[in-house]
Amino acid sequence: MASTIWVQKQALTQTHVHEAPMPMLSEGAVRLRIESFSVTANNITYAVIGDVFGYWNFFPAEGDFGVVPMWGHAIVEESRHPDIAVGERVYGYLPMGTHLDVTPGKVSQNGFTDMAAHRQPMSPIYNQYSRLAADPEHDPDKEAERMLFGPLFKTGFLIEAMLRRERWFGAQNLVITSASSKTAMGLASVARDLSPDIKRIGLTSKGNIGFVKSTALYDDVMAYDDVSALPQSASVCVDFAGNSSLLRSIHDTLAINLEYSCLVGATHVDARGPNSAGASGGTMPGPKPVLFFAPDYAVATIQELGPKGFGEAVGRSWKSFLAAAHGIVEIEEHKGLQSAATAFIETLQGKTDPQKGIIIRP
Repeated sequence: MASTIWVQKQALTQTHVHEAPMPMLSEGAVRLRIESFSVTANNITYAVIGDVFGYWNFFPAEGDFGVVPMWGHAIVEESRHPDIAVGERVYGYLPMGTHLDVTPGKVSQNGFTDMAAHRQPMSPIYNQYSRLAADPEHDPDKEAERMLFGPLFKTGFLIEAMLRRERWFGAQNLVITSASSKTAMGLASVARDLSPDIKRIGLTSKGNIGFVKSTALYDDVMAYDDVSALPQSASVCVDFAGNSSLLRSIHDTLAINLEYSCLVGATHVDARGPNSAGASGGTMPGPKPVLFFAPDYAVATIQELGPKGFGEAVGRSWKSFLAAAHGIVEIEEHKGLQSAATAFIETLQGKTDPQKGIIIRP
């Protein structure tokens, strides 16, 4: 039997374990047994905007239910593909469940792409699986960190690359909301290394001030209540929180000094609504917020640098970030799919400690 957590799309706290018999594996297909995955704010974003960007389509459920995608590791349990052996381990996009059948194509020493028909309309970035035996990013001692930070870090890397390509829109300051989030820390780390002249200002809740300062990734850390004290100089804002009132406060405070406003993800789900920046951005002072969709920028950046150059650039920044992030997050492992559902709901409700990284072994 294969088990999967089904989530009610319109009521994300409503979940249940769905069990189904596994079908006979088709010719050329591979069955993966999921070993581990992380639960982060990234997964909340997948669920919140799942209908908009097709995140519910990767691992289809039925009716009003969906399966939230996760990043993690799996082992080949059964193979009917001549180039993929039983026992081989991979890293990539997985369901919140115990198994996944894939149809490998574009197979190379380093990885393959799932060619399942229902996944082809979505970004190819999500359909690629790394074969760990020949994966330059794989470090057996850092598997948890890769699951927790890897996809989020790459989003931060791509945001910095976009802003640097645009010469930071003439800004001197980078204002980052939800500064304790993993993607925000990734962006701050890359900006520190590649754009050291840009001042990094992290905004966070009062309770997270100490933690965010301890990362040493920001030049200045401020509480959300102190937004009105933001320096009045040319700035770009990258909003990870998805809190419409907070973003409005930033726009109101910086006004003509805000050169660019970027929306990424949504960690404050309860603060989203009809007055969110996407709907009302045009009425706020400063530029209209622009939604950042990482897969599109990944394709553009890979085309710009070439696959090899992109991999090397990410690798350098990733190693620097790992050194900076060492010890600031405590890895917390949980067993069983029900614990995954609990972790997802607690993350959705903002109850998780940013100093803990949740790893699930289903």
